Amino acid sequence: MRFRSFTLRWPGHSVRQSLLAVGVAVTTFSIAAAPAAGPSEARSSSPKPTVVLVHGAWADASSWSRVVGRLLDRGYPVIAPANPLRDLTSDSAYLASVLGGIAGPIVLVGHSYGGAVITNAAAGNPNVKALVYIAAYIPDVGDDVFHLTSQFPGSGIIPPGNPGANLRAQPFPLPDGTSGIDLYLTNDSFREIFAADLPIDLTRLMAATQRPVALQAFQETSSSAAWKTVPSWALIALQDRAIGTENERFMATRAGARTVEVKAAHAVMVSQPGSVTDVILSAARSVE
Repeated sequence: MRFRSFTLRWPGHSVRQSLLAVGVAVTTFSIAAAPAAGPSEARSSSPKPTVVLVHGAWADASSWSRVVGRLLDRGYPVIAPANPLRDLTSDSAYLASVLGGIAGPIVLVGHSYGGAVITNAAAGNPNVKALVYIAAYIPDVGDDVFHLTSQFPGSGIIPPGNPGANLRAQPFPLPDGTSGIDLYLTNDSFREIFAADLPIDLTRLMAATQRPVALQAFQETSSSAAWKTVPSWALIALQDRAIGTENERFMATRAGARTVEVKAAHAVMVSQPGSVTDVILSAARSVE
């Protein structure tokens, strides 16, 4: 059996990773639903905003399922598109194309790396009336995910003294014939980093079906910062071992976001969908 190696680099860190080709089961769901009638519609002549939910790395759109149901019950149209997780430019362009097909006001919600995507995709779209960051990256122009993760301690993605130890890297072919690098959380670290407050059986399933993110997505710098012109909300996960709680606080404060703190791990939309829904509703009601 032959192994190949490469070097992951980000500010202040370098780590050698062995690559082993394996098959990974990946399940992706995209949820789209039409608005259901809700009691609040009788109180307002304005259309309810469409809520667009964008997942991040190591997840898929089904991670929003318990939030989607709550929003639909309140009469909000909801779309949870699949985030390609390839690179920030193309991921943002794809989401921008989805947003371009929506008439009326939009509340744009991002989890984790999805926060970086919504920050760029919303730029120049006047229909985006609110940005909601759920345990998410909130980059400024010139920021990249690895840099934002290493601002303060607390991330298991970049553990002190052994950065990259909890990541498994695997090459994949690019259209030009070169190779990209996909990053997975290791099965041993997935629960601790991503979903420590969920049952073990569920986190085993989530680890097995995780969608990898390309290394390029974490290295590419943000070209826009929509939160500078669009009102923003943020939920800070107090037990976040992916981004790190202090990193989330720093970004939310810098963005001037209306902030709520919740005792939860990184996958808070799965473990505490009610709290997540409440933050989204606060944003939605502000634009109705």
